[in-house]
Amino acid sequence: MSATIVPPLAVAPMEGLTGFVFRQVFSRHFTGADDWFIPFVTPTTLPQFTDRQMRELAPEANAGIHAVPQLLTRRTADFLWSAKALADMGYDEVNLNFGCPAGTVVAKGKGSGFLREPEAMIRFLDEIFSADLPIAISVKTRLGWASEDEFDRLVDVYNRFPMKRLTVHPRLKSDHYKGSVRLETLDRLYPSLRMKVGYNGDVVTPADAVAMTERYPGIDQMMIGRALMADPALLRKIRGGEPATEAELDDFRRDLFESYTAAFGSLKNAMMRMKEYWFYQLALYDESERPAKEIFKSKTPEAFADAVRRLVETCPLRRDARASWYKPL
Repeated sequence: MSATIVPPLAVAPMEGLTGFVFRQVFSRHFTGADDWFIPFVTPTTLPQFTDRQMRELAPEANAGIHAVPQLLTRRTADFLWSAKALADMGYDEVNLNFGCPAGTVVAKGKGSGFLREPEAMIRFLDEIFSADLPIAISVKTRLGWASEDEFDRLVDVYNRFPMKRLTVHPRLKSDHYKGSVRLETLDRLYPSLRMKVGYNGDVVTPADAVAMTERYPGIDQMMIGRALMADPALLRKIRGGEPATEAELDDFRRDLFESYTAAFGSLKNAMMRMKEYWFYQLALYDESERPAKEIFKSKTPEAFADAVRRLVETCPLRRDARASWYKPL
């Protein structure tokens, strides 16, 4: 095992995957998550969270973990009231989303859509950081909209503000989640960043975590998303622990399915959510492509359970996941 000390480990906010049910169930079965970033919440002009948003944000939904809410907005007033409300709930950090590449988000100039407007970003950030909020603000960003050269200007923007941390996902908005991370641009500009920096992107194995830690000395946090959906023991392994056993995985998946059913009142709803999870979990099994089709074609919870059982019985469990979700640009 490498002597390199990997920084604190955070779970990336993944809409539809890392919601309150997943956070609770994961924490009952696996260890290693120092921080959980809650999938983004979009505050409205009404100064209160919706009932649906409160299911994610209520303190009891995040008992026993260190959770960081993420806000998606470009309106100063909406950010300010929601950040104050989160502080009142007991949160000590709020994360600002400048990274989401979804078309419905960027069309409104939010998420990575904001990256096209550095002057507007400066005005927005100046207003929220000058408000003396009772909560720390961190930021998650991409390198830019369509060109890596944009990150030079963004670094200048971010360096002006006293953020707790800047987490960099070294892809462009135009990449979405395809292709490899663009490390050369981050290599060049990492020394210029004046705040604490987090890293997010393509950390699939413990060796990847060590490599990124050594590549970016002093990194403050490592955020992991898709690979943790594939391999729930990944954080534990990064800390020197053992890979997941089939018995562990089976217990975890059963608990997750039952908890989804209890939370959302429907076996079919739980099945659909588990199919989203299995899209990534397949990467922890060899020769899983053909049996996986049965999982995704299943129409009933019973057929789904049978398809999962057949896959587990016939496909060898890997020590590390493979990035089967990777798509070239």
